[in-house]
Amino acid sequence: MGPRIIVTGGAGFIGSNLVAALNARGERDILLVDSLGDGPKWRNLVGLEFADYLDKAELRERLRAGRLDAPAVVFHLGACSDTTEPDAGYLMDNNTRYTRELCEWSLAAGARFIYASSAATYGDGSRGYDDADAVTPGLRPLNMYGLSKQLFDLWALRRGLFERIVGLKYFNVYGPGEDHKGAMRSVVHKAFTQIAAGGTLALFRSHRPEYRDGEQRRDFVFVGDAVAVTLHFWEHPERAGLFNCGTGRARTWRDLARAVFAAMGRAERIRFIDMPLELRGRYQYHTEAATAKLRAAGCEPPPTSLEDGVRATIEHLAAGAAAAG
Repeated sequence: MGPRIIVTGGAGFIGSNLVAALNARGERDILLVDSLGDGPKWRNLVGLEFADYLDKAELRERLRAGRLDAPAVVFHLGACSDTTEPDAGYLMDNNTRYTRELCEWSLAAGARFIYASSAATYGDGSRGYDDADAVTPGLRPLNMYGLSKQLFDLWALRRGLFERIVGLKYFNVYGPGEDHKGAMRSVVHKAFTQIAAGGTLALFRSHRPEYRDGEQRRDFVFVGDAVAVTLHFWEHPERAGLFNCGTGRARTWRDLARAVFAAMGRAERIRFIDMPLELRGRYQYHTEAATAKLRAAGCEPPPTSLEDGVRATIEHLAAGAAAAG
């Protein structure tokens, strides 16, 4: 008999927080799938309870060989989320083809399939941030990561699968569990490290005249809220579709910086640095989720304010730093 729940990317940022939330609900029969390598990601497993661990490569082998027992639900959060990853072939295989394989298997096995899409699919935002199905084909991502997510969304849309599966376009998620992400950590995490070391936070200077330095805007989502939205669609199997997972309220980088300095009890000291040339054409200056479709599915948008979410994250990071000596 197979596990009740499969979580891919289960040692990652959102994935490990999801497993913790499942544990809090009494769920232990979980097959956790990831690719741990030799980095610090394994630390996210500490304190989690799950029935078994499987490397991503072995999971794919078992899928293709028909040697994987069906669960009740598959939470597919595993992906390369590096927006600067240059290997397009790798992203096509790891983010697009892998998701297709797992989706097809889940549907054939009668398992609920809930997967991570991304707000990166919206590109520069000039076409808006509406998650209506009619809008999806016209989106133009700015990087290969966003395209790898968009291609699966389109594949599922063309086949009418959003009547059965759930895709979540996570916006700028931050919170505990990001230590392993390196350059892809949220600015909250990077800010804590910079301010603790030197008292100053570096932010990218704006290279568009309509935005002042620090006034670039993002829809910041606390990871606990992102998990709650994800679990909502497990609890309501009658609801399906492609949805934004965002607050619907954009905040500036200055707002975020102010919240971090306040949470750390430090005076605000920001310096602006030039954005690398290779990023300037692929940078989102404004993201803000449309939330009407999410509300129509009976799910309220993430409620945690930026200030409260940042405070909780900084408290977690400070406790970890103190424990490390």
